[in-house]
Amino acid sequence: MRQIIALTGIGLALLAGCAVRPKRVAVAPPQPVATPTPAPLAMPRGAYVGMQIPALMADGRYATPNRNLSADGTVWHLRAALNVAALACRGPDEAAIIAGYNALLARQKDGLGTAQARLTAEYKAGGGDWQDRYDDEMTRLYNFFSQSQAREAFCNAAAATLADGATIAPADLPAFAAGRLAVLEKPFTDFYAAYDAWRAQRAAETRMALAPVAPAPRVLAVQAVPAAAPPPRPRLTLDPSVFAESAATVTN
Repeated sequence: MRQIIALTGIGLALLAGCAVRPKRVAVAPPQPVATPTPAPLAMPRGAYVGMQIPALMADGRYATPNRNLSADGTVWHLRAALNVAALACRGPDEAAIIAGYNALLARQKDGLGTAQARLTAEYKAGGGDWQDRYDDEMTRLYNFFSQSQAREAFCNAAAATLADGATIAPADLPAFAAGRLAVLEKPFTDFYAAYDAWRAQRAAETRMALAPVAPAPRVLAVQAVPAAAPPPRPRLTLDPSVFAESAATVTN
């Protein structure tokens, strides 16, 4: 009986040794997700490649002539902007802009004169050739508001400003100028922002075009592995003499 148990244990060991190990299958890596390409931006109307615009400062504003002004400087810059509108704006609002500007000069004569005198004093206090500095800044100011790229939006803002300013009291002119100068400047800074966005996208497209092309990812074929057939059951051949010997042992 001990021999039979031993042979049975050997058979189980053979079965364990014949167990089929699962075969590993190469799986293709997942395909990269394509990043959607942003819609191309059109160059703003009136812009051109290589156009120079004021720098964008750390505070998020462009370096225009209307930065860091005193109250008197703000009033005088408002008058300059409306002067340009009266000279350059044409179309259905032309007559209203010219009439509104002339009415503003007459109604706010004292306040405008005082603002100019005080602004001139600011330049004189800076020393040196203040007149040249003043003239250069006024030239820069008029050139800024004369830019044709934003003319239509600027003229609309000027017409609205003159209409609203028709009832402004002289004492309220500085506060009115502080609010409306930013409105008159906005068409130009909006144009700068649009051109900056177009220029940035164009630079990004150029970098992508010059970048080396990465090789396509290697894809491994996936092959089905047929299920392994179960191993044949071991056949144990026993010697009949073992049973005879066991019987004799029991009889004795």
